[in-house]
Amino acid sequence: MPHLAQILIYPIKSLDPISVQQARVLPSGALEHDRRFALVDQDGSVMTAKRSPLVHQIRSSYDLEARTISLVVDGQGKRFHLDQDRHALEEWFSGYFSLPIRLIENAESGFPDDLDSPGPTIVSTATLDAVTGWFGLGCDEVRRRFRANLEIEVEEPFWEDRLYAEAGAGIGFDMGEVRLLGTNPCQRCPVPTRDSTTGEVMPGFARTFAENREKTLPEWANKSRFDHYYRLATNTRLEISGTLQVGDEVRVLGLS
Repeated sequence: MPHLAQILIYPIKSLDPISVQQARVLPSGALEHDRRFALVDQDGSVMTAKRSPLVHQIRSSYDLEARTISLVVDGQGKRFHLDQDRHALEEWFSGYFSLPIRLIENAESGFPDDLDSPGPTIVSTATLDAVTGWFGLGCDEVRRRFRANLEIEVEEPFWEDRLYAEAGAGIGFDMGEVRLLGTNPCQRCPVPTRDSTTGEVMPGFARTFAENREKTLPEWANKSRFDHYYRLATNTRLEISGTLQVGDEVRVLGLS
């Protein structure tokens, strides 16, 4: 039986994740604390790794209960309280990016990329292992590049391609007490083409990925959802809220 092997949440959009044993799914569909914060410039545009490769060079770690963040660049680190030190934290980011930066918060829905399907993104460990073979990268590096929330332990690579149907429909599935609706294979951005810690671009990554993805597309994948093959992981919407826990069995319900 497929089961939930790992939960990753990204407290500040585009920065490092933390691995947790359980996560509450909010009414919006977002995992609690996932992309809860975002960095924005003076025009309100979000500062992400898509926009600036400098984001890749920031190492971040969190204490969610204490509401603190530790940031490290070039071996130099500093710890901030997300509330009490907000101004100092914004000054740190402003200095790093050489432009005014604010830290904004949305505790109810976070700042998802896909507003139509703002639930957690899903991939299998077998899928990540398959992609490592295309590029000679380690599984941890592939995981950091593609930044999925939920990782499923199952033998079949690309198992998560079972979780979407034709456009306008979805595949329902239970994960413990939570019910999600798989909606579409996730379109990827430039971020996976770069080293996750330096931002250095791997030449030809997107082309090589798309060629291999097309060759290995499983028979259960709905090909009508691939106008191109630079897609990996499955986007979701919430059906029934609850708390996800590592070890939860995944049960596919079918077309919804």
